[in-house]
Amino acid sequence: MTPDPAPVRILVCDDHAVVRAGLLALLDSAPDIDVVGEAGTGEEALALAARLSPDVVLMDLQLGEGIDGVETTRRLTSSPGASTHVLVLTTYDTDADVTRAVEAGATGYLLKAERPDELFAAIHAAAQGRTALSAPVAGRVMAGLRRPRPSLTDRERDILAQLARGIGNRDIARALFISEATVKTHLRRIYDKLGVDTRAGAVAVAKERRLLP
Repeated sequence: MTPDPAPVRILVCDDHAVVRAGLLALLDSAPDIDVVGEAGTGEEALALAARLSPDVVLMDLQLGEGIDGVETTRRLTSSPGASTHVLVLTTYDTDADVTRAVEAGATGYLLKAERPDELFAAIHAAAQGRTALSAPVAGRVMAGLRRPRPSLTDRERDILAQLARGIGNRDIARALFISEATVKTHLRRIYDKLGVDTRAGAVAVAKERRLLP
């Protein structure tokens, strides 16, 4: 007889204790999934992954204090000899969130509204290095691939550089010799092009796409 395959060893990272407890209870019901650890921060996930070498890290994007899920994913997947795959499980499905996670090295991207059987299937796919995407996320990814990525103008890049310095609209206007109203107009265009709605999000996506020096 062919022996049963070893269960997928998984580490759960979510900053909400109640959510983690629910996930652990759900995953414990699957005989072919073995939860080897849980983490409430990105830093804790990195330390546990280094010690436990899980097959898959189930990763939330927003982790409160410390590094977020995207940066944790990047460090997990870019470390020398990394064999752990990251499956994002989150409530966020904006284009920017999906793009940042995938560019950071996530193998899959699931929404927390998925059915348990879909989560289990995605975990097994991720363990084998196969892409697993929620249907809404897959649709957004395909639409994004078909749609050319809008480029930033030189002025928008100038404003992004000022954003990265953490200064406000008034100081940006003074530095670039333009009005605050013009700064706000450029910011709206930058947000639209990068698929974000905050200054921090714009800077994060710009850095990941190497739009900043």
